[in-house]
Amino acid sequence: MSGTPISKTKAPEQTFEEVKYLRHLIENRIPVRVCLTGGEQVSGIIEFFDGHVIRVTREDGPNLFLFKHDIKYLYELG
Repeated sequence: MSGTPISKTKAPEQTFEEVKYLRHLIENRIPVRVCLTGGEQVSGIIEFFDGHVIRVTREDGPNLFLFKHDIKYLYELG
């Protein structure tokens, strides 16, 4: 076998990029759309997060705490 040797270092369990990104969204009050694993979509501003939930503040409905394990993905709204 030739080529690049295989690295034996393990990838870090946490890069803290999620924390940086969520802080960026909160500090800049960037509107997001959160798509949940069940197909529902929620739009609003992220106001708070911890290791398990994010809080989305909405103008068109009550504020919501969403469990991170229920989030499929989120994206910034234009």
